[in-house]
Amino acid sequence: MEIKFYNSLSNKIEPFKTIKENEVSMYVCGPTVYNFPHIGNIRPVVFFDTLRKFLETVGYKVTYVSNFTDVDDKIINKALEQKISEKELTDYYINEYLKTLDSFHVKRADHNPRVSEYMEQIVTYIDELVDKGSAYVKDGEVFFDVLSDKKYGELSKISTDDLESGARIEVNEKKKSPLDFLLWKDTDVGIKRPSPWGEGRPGWHTECCVMIHSIFNDKIDIHGGGSDLKFPHHENEIAQSEAHDGNALANFWIHNAMMNINGDKMSKSLGNVILAKDAVNEYGANLTRLLLLNAPYRSIIDFSDESLKNNQAILSKIEFVIKQSSLTLNLNNVSLEGEATKLTPFLEALSDDMNIPNGITYLLDLIKESNIALRNKEKDLNLIATNFYTINKILYILGIEVPYRKFSEEEVSLYNEYLTLKAEKNFEKSDVLRDKLISLGIL
Repeated sequence: MEIKFYNSLSNKIEPFKTIKENEVSMYVCGPTVYNFPHIGNIRPVVFFDTLRKFLETVGYKVTYVSNFTDVDDKIINKALEQKISEKELTDYYINEYLKTLDSFHVKRADHNPRVSEYMEQIVTYIDELVDKGSAYVKDGEVFFDVLSDKKYGELSKISTDDLESGARIEVNEKKKSPLDFLLWKDTDVGIKRPSPWGEGRPGWHTECCVMIHSIFNDKIDIHGGGSDLKFPHHENEIAQSEAHDGNALANFWIHNAMMNINGDKMSKSLGNVILAKDAVNEYGANLTRLLLLNAPYRSIIDFSDESLKNNQAILSKIEFVIKQSSLTLNLNNVSLEGEATKLTPFLEALSDDMNIPNGITYLLDLIKESNIALRNKEKDLNLIATNFYTINKILYILGIEVPYRKFSEEEVSLYNEYLTLKAEKNFEKSDVLRDKLISLGIL
């Protein structure tokens, strides 16, 4: 099976080839930890978690890294406002973020590096950029010289001639060019770190470069994140990596699109920001996650009543077939664990640039096939079991958790007694058993 992904660096769908055979190195930009994540923040988390599980399922050993930015002006300002230390603030929000990921059935990263743990490496990296002539020092601050990079703009496809001082570019009179970006900031607010240029803290764009360089010590296979990070953050990462190591940091740059709320761009000013934890509480992790995945990942999605309704219909079908299949298999003493022998069409859909909607269409075909088999008087237990194993493997990759369990002999006996009483139209006794079976989660 050939795997192909859209590479934002080339703007093409390309065959996925790894640097090391059967291994994938993958870095996804994590949060700046000064607040709770909103639902838009969770879309890349859910997408790249699914990508990782897909790659692992087809046989790759994936090393997955996602950072915590715990050094930032927003963190300093909020810590000062709350009269607590920056570490107290970031520790709290990191813990809350990880709890949110767990609630969304996200597999924990192999490494969650914190910027604060890499200060020495950051200083060394910046110093080396200065030595190479790609960065310069001015009054205790260090800037990257964008015009020294002839390839600048290769990711965003923005020409330096078209860029102007202003939008998303910090204006600073110390810069040689308004396009230059800050690598080391002179500051007298918040925790300061020592450096050859004076006490201060790093600029945002250098932090990910250094953590990737330190952890992987080489170019990586996949660098991921939301499309809002493409410029300037990822563009500036590439510029530094080209200057420092002579490469674009990653072979594949994969970006997911943003999301709207009821047709409007999510915005605090519009008051339509939905916190991820609130979405889980109100809609459930399975429905929220399904909505985030059941659309082309490079297209904007709409978190709306209509999309919730459409995906709830799919989720209800999933829950029903899992419940009825596990019940039938339990009653017939068929194992609930087995090989997902019909998984290939789903994996082929995801191998085509993570076409998850096509994969979900195949999932619905399996569900329809299972429901027909479940309704038949003479049940094809082999088909029901095979589909059950495959559906559960698909749900694992999608991060949708529908519980089921092995029934005890007593529970099987209780259910058979219920069926007998129901057939005899002894509804008074059968209703009592039905209520008991419902309380046990069998019905």
